[in-house]
Amino acid sequence: MLALTGHKGGFMPGEKSINLAKLLSHPKVHKATGNINQELTFRRQTTPRRCEVFNARYTLLHDNPRFRFNIDKDAAKRLHNIINNKVQKVVGVDNPEQIHNKKYSKKRNIGIVFSGGPSPGGHNVIAGLFDAAKKANPENRIFGFLLGPDGIIENETIEITEEIVASYKNLGGFCMIKTGRTKVDTKDKMVLSKETCNKLNLDALVIVGGDDSNTNAAFLAQDMFADGIQVIGVPKTIDGDIQVKDANSNILCAVSFGFYTAARAFAYNISNLCTDSSSDVKYWHICKVMGRVASHLALEVALQTHANITLIGEDLADYIDKKRVAAAEKKGVVDHNAYGMTLRHLSRIICNGIVRRAEVGKNYGVIVIPEGVLEFINEIQTFIIKLNTIIADYNNTHDADFHSTFPVLDEKLEYLRRLARLSREEGSFSIWNTRDDDLFNDIPPFFQEGLLMERDSHGNFPFSQVETDRVIMGLVKDYLNILKEKGAYKIGIKKSYYKKTLEKEGLDPDYFGHILFKNYNDNEMFLLIKPSIVSVKTLKQTLIKEGVINKDDKAPACIEKIYKKSVPNFKTQAHFYGYDGRGSDPTVFDCTYTYNLGLTVFSLIANGSTGQMAAIRNLERSFSQWEPIGIPIAPLMHFEERKGKLALVLEKSIVDINSPSFQVVKAMREKWLAASVKEDNYRRPGPIQFAGQSEENKPLTLILNALGN
Repeated sequence: MLALTGHKGGFMPGEKSINLAKLLSHPKVHKATGNINQELTFRRQTTPRRCEVFNARYTLLHDNPRFRFNIDKDAAKRLHNIINNKVQKVVGVDNPEQIHNKKYSKKRNIGIVFSGGPSPGGHNVIAGLFDAAKKANPENRIFGFLLGPDGIIENETIEITEEIVASYKNLGGFCMIKTGRTKVDTKDKMVLSKETCNKLNLDALVIVGGDDSNTNAAFLAQDMFADGIQVIGVPKTIDGDIQVKDANSNILCAVSFGFYTAARAFAYNISNLCTDSSSDVKYWHICKVMGRVASHLALEVALQTHANITLIGEDLADYIDKKRVAAAEKKGVVDHNAYGMTLRHLSRIICNGIVRRAEVGKNYGVIVIPEGVLEFINEIQTFIIKLNTIIADYNNTHDADFHSTFPVLDEKLEYLRRLARLSREEGSFSIWNTRDDDLFNDIPPFFQEGLLMERDSHGNFPFSQVETDRVIMGLVKDYLNILKEKGAYKIGIKKSYYKKTLEKEGLDPDYFGHILFKNYNDNEMFLLIKPSIVSVKTLKQTLIKEGVINKDDKAPACIEKIYKKSVPNFKTQAHFYGYDGRGSDPTVFDCTYTYNLGLTVFSLIANGSTGQMAAIRNLERSFSQWEPIGIPIAPLMHFEERKGKLALVLEKSIVDINSPSFQVVKAMREKWLAASVKEDNYRRPGPIQFAGQSEENKPLTLILNALGN
């Protein structure tokens, strides 16, 4: 043992002092405790591959009339300067016309901002933009707005330099210039933003963000059109819910950047839990992954890990209970509850998988749940819509904040009760009636509080703050207890173990087998205790009834041991995967994707575009087939409810249950549940390796969709 300082009475035998100052100054200590490691160095020194068009001296843009959109009339009215933009293909040229040469290479000031949550690869958008801008003209300047859109409003910037780019290239996070969630959504903010852009003499503004941020980009492009300031959007979200198709379902943007990295980060950790679960054989790991509106991450994680049960929200919403439909048809009525999954039915499906695995000795497993799965459940979605409307109406009517006026749950519930009483007493239509109130009061208090919590800045219900897993697994545990009491939830006993245990005590396994097990004659590898035996007491009663023991005798110890091993103890461990994945260092795919997005951004700016979203087509194909393009944002806009009001926004993309990737997962559910005597089918995706070789170099959902189509 080393002592840094001596004891009061001298050093203990065997101890020796060390010179801490000398130790801390040693080069190997510096290396061991420093921030720089081999992986970091390699990432910083590596420049991602460029699409072939960017190896040319210049680029041009070609409008592609093949792609068309169904344009919303209000979008056409409010975004008239950019509504007629076309999809533009980036084309590389070495000898353009002299006038284009001057236009392309003129000195420019370009601002860039991150908006919303971090997404792996954002730094490479800046790196690609910086490299392309400096290649076109070394005097070009790139300004990074600090802390998101607040940096634009308050004119807080840094100038991006080669040293800064080199420090963050291929690294995760938005650490270079930070990010924020402020929206430029008022006249005052718009005026301040214009003032900032004019003070910096900006030629163009680049907004890297999700659906709301690219919506902002469209309105900024419209408002800054007359000022000659170009605005370009870049699709960013780990949720994968920015996917762009034209009116004929031609894919223009297959996935937003950062999605694959987050999915791989989640998958690696969840795969480790699969390994732990099948090693310790006593836990069900409940893994909630990000994805409020869509289940893309859960779908990719399922493909990457082969978790035993994966819920896909869009699949639940599409569910039809055919038995209930048939029963209603016989009565000549329509059972609306037969369409869409209910919480109760969902819990039964999960229980079925758990019970079936237990029957073959597997009282463990892994369940993947998207954080927004409750949004796809009928009764929950109804409550959310009604409560969103009630909260928004209260705020508008009373010019006050609902959550400030009713700060505690009891006060909120009392307000709802008053609404229910009014609907009954006045006999008029009310959005909240006594039936709603009764159903809501049946929900556990913690979930009531969750449903009534403050909405996010977009007016959306904050699913990430709700213990989704607790809601679902609470119902699962309750039903498993009922099944246990009925004797329908048992752990299968390996036949060889049973025989060995009884033979060791000199008992005849075949004799007791017919008494104890319901499937002893079925040549099963795993034996199931009869449903009637649900306790030590009922075990003894069975043995007495069969004449094995007398009333005052105890059950043989080995028989009782076998029974106790059949009694399941359902243990869970809950995990949330979100912030860890979005802060991960990007995969080679996302590094390459985002660097080329940055190069695409400059091509759009240098060729005079505004109101466009930088994208790469053919991401599902080989790198040589990647095609940098600009997508018009305005034609993608539609009306959606935000904060209780309809607003023109960019549409989110949910999982297509008819897609090849989902259909493959659906077809594999039984295999991955592995409710058989065979080994589990877990897949090990491994960690993200920038320097190493991965088995696949792009999302499995993209690969499967490309094969299927």
